[in-house]
Amino acid sequence: MLRAFERILILTAATLLSLAPVAHCANKRDDNAIQVSPAPLMNGSPYLITVSLPNEALSVTGDWQTHRILFFSDSDHRTWFALAGVDVELAPGSYPLAVEATLKDGTHQTLHQQLTIETAPYLQVPLTVPDKFVEPNPKALKQIAADQIVKNKAFASSSPTRLWSSNFLPPLPLAPESDSFGNQRLFNGKVASVHHGLDYHAKLHTPVAAINSGRVVLARPLYFEGGCIVIDHGLGLMSVYMHLSKIEVAVGRRIRRGQIIALSGASGRATGPHLHLGVRWQGTYIDPAKLFELQMPNAH
Repeated sequence: MLRAFERILILTAATLLSLAPVAHCANKRDDNAIQVSPAPLMNGSPYLITVSLPNEALSVTGDWQTHRILFFSDSDHRTWFALAGVDVELAPGSYPLAVEATLKDGTHQTLHQQLTIETAPYLQVPLTVPDKFVEPNPKALKQIAADQIVKNKAFASSSPTRLWSSNFLPPLPLAPESDSFGNQRLFNGKVASVHHGLDYHAKLHTPVAAINSGRVVLARPLYFEGGCIVIDHGLGLMSVYMHLSKIEVAVGRRIRRGQIIALSGASGRATGPHLHLGVRWQGTYIDPAKLFELQMPNAH
């Protein structure tokens, strides 16, 4: 009699478990669900990821290389977007992108796609600067080390939410570009470095505009950069403005897209009056000129 009762309890428990809701995780490759632009991708390229889901999602995240990608959505929460970038020194090849969506019903969906990276045609450019910027003395080295601490703190303070909106705009719309992103620069025939930004010809004291809305996280003179401003646009994206003659914003200030933030100059390691614009995404420098070409979604 007792054994029969035990069997009834076991059968009842099994039935209840079978009826309980279970969080389901679907794993699949769907080339139509993930769209990446522009194509082809090259080292140094920013790119926009669009994920289309059949049902509403509460959140969407991605993993690519060592980066955790945060997405934002449109009004129906079925189409999600993320702005990401390819490191300028990444070798050409095929790299996996994984996207995980937490749906409104509690289930999870994981999508996979391979991103093919091609090599961009960068050049080698010789430059001449004062020797103190090639072989800094001990006092300068101390300042450079202190500057690096300041920059690291600023770069680590990105907002977890998106602060930018609409397309990105050049900081000097009428100024011609001088030195392109990704070029290998040889200073005084001794020091080689990859150019992590875009240089604009600009007369002294030309007004410089923010490329998009955000929050100022650094505004001060630095050894190599001269007068420098860093604006956080959220989700790991930042813009860097160098060699400024005058800084017109302070740390913590909210900035609008197109707002004048500084005047151009020739401070720091500069060969003459110009503006250097850098764009960082999660520590990776990406090509500003290609960022300006991307059509950004009107999403929440």
